[in-house]
Amino acid sequence: MIKIEEKENIIYSVAEKELKDEDYERLIPLLQEKVKKYGMIRWYFEMRDFKGWSLSAMWKDLKFDAKNAENLEKIAMVGDKDWEEKLTQLMKPFTSADIKFFPLEQMPQAKEWIANP
Repeated sequence: MIKIEEKENIIYSVAEKELKDEDYERLIPLLQEKVKKYGMIRWYFEMRDFKGWSLSAMWKDLKFDAKNAENLEKIAMVGDKDWEEKLTQLMKPFTSADIKFFPLEQMPQAKEWIANP
């Protein structure tokens, strides 16, 4: 399940449990709309009790990321699991975005970081 908020060129999302196709059917069009309107976007991705993606949802995520790598300015990954921090590091070679991991207790700092150019 995903909760999504937006403010100008920033997307704030909170993922819980497992992300599925229906989550990406809501998220991807919004991301595409923001890219079209602003060119560069920032993405705050918070993970709470996160279990990962269904295979088809992961595929949709990877396709968007690959197609729009140059449009992602910053990505704040916020979570509480070691594998989530490692995932952040794995993403770095595939995008020019400034990607940073924050533990959940640093959520305010992550929101401040993503909001500032």
